[in-house]
Amino acid sequence: MPFTFPRLRAAPSGPAVAELPGLVSVLIPARNEAAVIAETVRALLENAPPGFPLEVLLLDDGSEDGTGALALAAAGDDPRFRLLSGQPLPPGWLGKNWACHQLSEVARGEVLIFTDADVRWGVGALPAVLGKMRGYDMLSVWSTQKTVTWGERLVVPLMALAISGYLPEVMVRFSGWFIFAAANGQVIAFRRAAYAALGGHAAVRNKVVEDVTLARNLKKLGRRLIMLDGAGVITCRMYRSWPEVRDGFAKNILAGHGDSLALLAFSTVFHWAVFVLPWVWLLLGWALPLGPGYPAVPLLMVGAGTGVRALSAAITRQRPQDALLMPLSVLLMTRIAWRSARWKRGGRGQWKGRTLA
Repeated sequence: MPFTFPRLRAAPSGPAVAELPGLVSVLIPARNEAAVIAETVRALLENAPPGFPLEVLLLDDGSEDGTGALALAAAGDDPRFRLLSGQPLPPGWLGKNWACHQLSEVARGEVLIFTDADVRWGVGALPAVLGKMRGYDMLSVWSTQKTVTWGERLVVPLMALAISGYLPEVMVRFSGWFIFAAANGQVIAFRRAAYAALGGHAAVRNKVVEDVTLARNLKKLGRRLIMLDGAGVITCRMYRSWPEVRDGFAKNILAGHGDSLALLAFSTVFHWAVFVLPWVWLLLGWALPLGPGYPAVPLLMVGAGTGVRALSAAITRQRPQDALLMPLSVLLMTRIAWRSARWKRGGRGQWKGRTLA
């Protein structure tokens, strides 16, 4: 998480029902999520405080692995849960955006919370989110990321590092400039009126990073946004293998750079200069006479880069020791950036059985 972002703190009892804005709709787009969906649904229903005005809507977006049936079984006869069947994907839409749009059309809540199928809502998470929304039109949570395999450990934490390094939180909350806006599609909450004013997901139907686009559009309308650190209250394991990590990040990284190959190339060179080349300089000095500045300068640069990465990891409940492998992380991200650029030029990107636009 960004170093200054407010932390979400569990509120097991929650605010009094009279203080809530009305019914809360939790909306889950799901496609081929059989491995995780049952636990997600159970956690949402079981961890909501008694009397909390909640509906949980899950849209099965053409799953081929029984996602819908597993979700329905997990919910049992709980009247707060409804399973929807997704309609065929229309031209010009991306799958998740279309699923979210369909969910929003059915939702009855005054607050709409879009959340991914692999996100775990802990005890007290829902009322905590509602409490933090006071005075804001949109809220997004940077879930605490669960990482297991080396591919996950080396790449996934870089999301938090990027945000913490380049986006001042105080500007997110108090500046009207749209460039100081970001969001995490794993958890995004809107007041219904604000979502309608934005045009909903229909306004971002073909956007890969629809979350960031919605956040920026919200600021353009003069409305207020807050981002929070999930702080272990809301968690997510995004991917479970290197191929999933590689393709998941390749899907988003170019769009996150404004679909600009030049900007992506600049970002890659920048991260090599900051996190890789100082290590090369330091190690070469053992074998070559490198003159003035050695080893103090490369040691300082390595220490600064490693320290920032370790601090970000500690704050976001990752492994600070993985900071020592930051050069390898940059190498993997370079591989991902190259794959994303190839997809852009060749139109061959695939995600969950669908071709990316």
